[in-house]
Amino acid sequence: MSELRSKAEHTKAIRDLRRVVLVVNTRSRRGRHRYFEALRLLQAGGFRPIRTYAVMDPSRLPEIIKEALELQPDLLVVGGGDGTLSEAVKHVAHRDVALGVLPLGTTNNFARSLGLPLDLALAVKVFSRGKVADIDLGMAGDRPFANLASFGVSVEVAGTVRPWLKRALGRAAYPLTALTILPKHTPFRAFITVDGRRHELLTHQLNIANGRYHGGWQIARDISIDNRRLVAYQLGSGKRLRLLGETLVRATSGRWRSLAGGPFVTGSEMLLETEPPMAADVDGEVHLTTPLTIRSVPNGLRVMVPPGFIDT
Repeated sequence: MSELRSKAEHTKAIRDLRRVVLVVNTRSRRGRHRYFEALRLLQAGGFRPIRTYAVMDPSRLPEIIKEALELQPDLLVVGGGDGTLSEAVKHVAHRDVALGVLPLGTTNNFARSLGLPLDLALAVKVFSRGKVADIDLGMAGDRPFANLASFGVSVEVAGTVRPWLKRALGRAAYPLTALTILPKHTPFRAFITVDGRRHELLTHQLNIANGRYHGGWQIARDISIDNRRLVAYQLGSGKRLRLLGETLVRATSGRWRSLAGGPFVTGSEMLLETEPPMAADVDGEVHLTTPLTIRSVPNGLRVMVPPGFIDT
């Protein structure tokens, strides 16, 4: 872990020196069409990138991000969907570099959790007018994540949703794909242990969130990506019709309750066990299986955020 400047010093360095590297996943939903626009907007804002990368092959993202960080920018600007940003998070965590987010994906959960504008021009303005904040980092086992670890239907959705459907429908592609999978899906039993208390539930879908958004919709109004807490919640129960109803309501209304008004489990560290063992979708990557310890790491990641972002 490198020695970190104060956030005020880091913000000043970005505004004064404007040492940035730009990395855009041009295979993301909007990356291919917006790469040159993003570069133009950066230059119009007074930034002269040390180097730029238009990544056509997403499998090269890890090596490209490592190469970008070797140039020692004050700000690493990354454009793409949540999967691209999750890859960047793994490399930027605990380092003296801030992550600048260009929301070029389908759901843009991470950008929404940071309170960033989804308009590209406004998002770029944050780099010169915003501030450096340090936010919580989720850890699922030894894998860092920015937004969400999920179990159940969503794992199958992540591997099934068609790229053309995401391009055509945007975030609505996910609940629609889930509805095709649900009739054949078997519910599972989950046990969540937090602060010595064990919670048991039967469900088709369980999420553990570090961020405030899932599928582009707000989970609850009072969730924060910077409060040192994770939030576990189920969608529906073991009954398919209930999950179907909740999926449709949230997909069409986007209305999510407060933490105080629903069956949420919160804590800084959670042990998750399931029957049967379940694969985990950690920010779009399926590698881990239960049992799994998931925890919050305070101030694990530096990001550029709007001036009004509450940084605790």
